[in-house]
Amino acid sequence: MRTKTFLTLPILTAGRALVLLDTALTIIGWSAAAVIFAGMASGGVGTLIHLSLYPLAYLLLLYALGLYRRDALLEMRKSLIRALLAAVLGVLLAGAADSVLPLPFTTNATPVLIATAIPCFVAAGFIARVTLFALRRRGMFCRRLLIVGAGKRAWDLVWLLRREGRTLAYDISFVHDVAMGEIDPRLESAGDSRIIPAERGFLAIARHIDADQIVVAPDERRGLPMHALLECKTAGFPVVEYLSFLEREIGRVDVKRLELGWLLFSDGFCVGVLDRVLKRGLDLAVSLGGLVLGAPLLAMGGLAVMLEDGGPVLYRQTRITRGGRAFCITKLRTMRMDAEQMGAVWAADQDPRVTRVGRFLRRTRLDELPQLFSVLTGDMSLVGPRPERPEFTQSLAAQLPLYQERHLVKAGLTGWAQINYPYGASVDDARSKLSYDLYYVKNQGILLDLLILLQTLRVLLWPGGVR
Repeated sequence: MRTKTFLTLPILTAGRALVLLDTALTIIGWSAAAVIFAGMASGGVGTLIHLSLYPLAYLLLLYALGLYRRDALLEMRKSLIRALLAAVLGVLLAGAADSVLPLPFTTNATPVLIATAIPCFVAAGFIARVTLFALRRRGMFCRRLLIVGAGKRAWDLVWLLRREGRTLAYDISFVHDVAMGEIDPRLESAGDSRIIPAERGFLAIARHIDADQIVVAPDERRGLPMHALLECKTAGFPVVEYLSFLEREIGRVDVKRLELGWLLFSDGFCVGVLDRVLKRGLDLAVSLGGLVLGAPLLAMGGLAVMLEDGGPVLYRQTRITRGGRAFCITKLRTMRMDAEQMGAVWAADQDPRVTRVGRFLRRTRLDELPQLFSVLTGDMSLVGPRPERPEFTQSLAAQLPLYQERHLVKAGLTGWAQINYPYGASVDDARSKLSYDLYYVKNQGILLDLLILLQTLRVLLWPGGVR
């Protein structure tokens, strides 16, 4: 059997390595600071709570601000700036929580903790990112793939991985036989593509290149050497089908190349009772809390809308949720009162129908606060596909296969598509967002919901694509 050491495990991507670096350096730095604080605290559970709040808030903010996403991992400047922001915001949030802890957990050392935590976490974040970029320059975290087939499907796979793959670098080889179809000329012309004849033997090739993963992606599957692939798998080389591998690597279901047979027999579309109960509990708790805390902002936003043009404050519109059921959504009005006198149209970039107050409300997402009432009543959820209008839903369902499958779950305030793709205003945009919606519907669960809610903070702070 084939074995690998820890440092060469393919699962250790750059993102996961950075999580380990951040966690380790934060614990080390904060442990040193805790020695100082321990002399000022009363000890016991109270001290443990105080000391735990700050690193926990900082590490959560790192994820919420997208520090482990592909774009941040590729750009040193963006990564460092956001790490600094995560340190400041995380510590301030922890300090606010620390200051309102009830007896007997109160402390008078909150200012000292804040002053100590910010430089500690800034230094930890800086060292972690500089270390990661240095390791990447030395060729670490490069994943070796052996792709079975060298046709159009193999080319599509390589193209998508290099644009969207969660691993930043791939060392790719192809094993091909004439029975698998023609070789894509784009692979032949690429100077870094190694196409190896299948006659050399799949297992021998996998051992020669020390493959981390074997991806089966031929254009023609008839005549595929199943025994040779089974031999690779039993020898310790993971063998995965093209669409399953792609779904995991790019975080969406590729609807352009989708096969219904794969969708039918792959895992997913199954939600347990516990997940359903926890999801509804989360919806109720957050919507109630959000309405209470957001009431002053909602009142000020409504007053600003009314003062600008004297029109109605709220805007109601029919949308579609789970099961294709129509419901009425409520938002703060952001457009002129005559915005749709010619019928329903998609919002455009720099849409002239949006008022000055409306532009601010949209950028800050304050216009969506009234939707929490829809979450409270059960028409929507906190997390799910964006609720579309019936007119658009009918049109898109006629053009995009599987579009109605996004209605297997409730529409959401935020969602996997909303945090991964900017606002869409075309059929092509809708197709791209559908690929993320299908991924969510297929893999939904309370943990994924919590991760999406965390990353919604990044979208609020950097609202790219908001119209």
